[in-house]
Amino acid sequence: MNRADSPHTAFKQLPVVDVSGLFATDMTQRKATAAVLDNATRDAGFLYLTGHGISEAAMAGLKGCARAFFAQSEAEKQRSYIGNSANHSGYVPMGEERFYNSDEIDAKEAFDVGFELQNPALARPMLGANQWPEQEGFREGVTHYYNQVLALSKVLFKGFALALGLPEHTFVQHVNQPATQLRLIHYFHNPEQTHDQPGIGAHTDYEFFTILLPTSPGLQVLNGAGEWIDAPIVPGAFVVNIGDLMEVASNGQYVATTHRVKAVSEERYAFPMFCNLDYDTEVKPLAQLTQDQPPRYPTVICGEHLFAQTIQTFQYLQARLQSGEITLPDGAMALSSFGHATSNDVSAAAQVRPCN
Repeated sequence: MNRADSPHTAFKQLPVVDVSGLFATDMTQRKATAAVLDNATRDAGFLYLTGHGISEAAMAGLKGCARAFFAQSEAEKQRSYIGNSANHSGYVPMGEERFYNSDEIDAKEAFDVGFELQNPALARPMLGANQWPEQEGFREGVTHYYNQVLALSKVLFKGFALALGLPEHTFVQHVNQPATQLRLIHYFHNPEQTHDQPGIGAHTDYEFFTILLPTSPGLQVLNGAGEWIDAPIVPGAFVVNIGDLMEVASNGQYVATTHRVKAVSEERYAFPMFCNLDYDTEVKPLAQLTQDQPPRYPTVICGEHLFAQTIQTFQYLQARLQSGEITLPDGAMALSSFGHATSNDVSAAAQVRPCN
């Protein structure tokens, strides 16, 4: 990988940004906070987020739901298998998700939920009514957390718009029935596993940005010098990182940062919320950000990019692709077409190859 053109600094720790000012009624205060957010994003593409306003009760409720669900037998969890859904919701067993068709299996399991769509006419491959387990209180606890963090994501969409010098509503006007996903991830600890076996292999996130609630260490972030930097737990803070689609919309002013979860030394849970715009939203370099530099990225459809990337990493979707039940969206791009690894000219990125 060519790290020479990475816009990120050789940071040794993630910056901390207090975003409480984004909730202020005074625009001057919101812009001042957005400027701090902008600096951290340009430097690292990853940051700790404080002053977010998410209740401890909502976070504790989500953690309790996850622990109870993953403590069940494999047979019980498989009753909610994600491959039974039409909108990519449900249980993800170990080995279901693999990056780059790798034979290496991440030591994790997960449960995925999305925006709870009320209008079936708007259903899409990654958007619809969620598949919920029968576990008492699971749907209520997960939904309560999802709704709180969805509200926070709208505040951050406004903050990122201001940070880029755009009208505050630029992104948030397209957050109505968003292709925003919440993952409940359980990382296994096996004292006999090799130190090199990852919790999650190196990747960038597909969406605009991610709001992560971790419970223990394990996350590592690639800095601008090509070094893996640990991201320890900061009590009360979320971890936020830039994804592919924000890189596109900002015309490369913000760049998706490669990250991974190393082999964990203890049982670990993590709860990333992958924040997106509405499914059919066209995403391309914004006109206001292409005046000094021509557009460097192709136009993509928000939900279709998410679907194309997901097809390439989930075994059940690859099986559907090979059987002809589904097809890749037009212009689908290969994994890691954004971020450090492709910093020269992403507009010329290769189209995705068929999954074998």
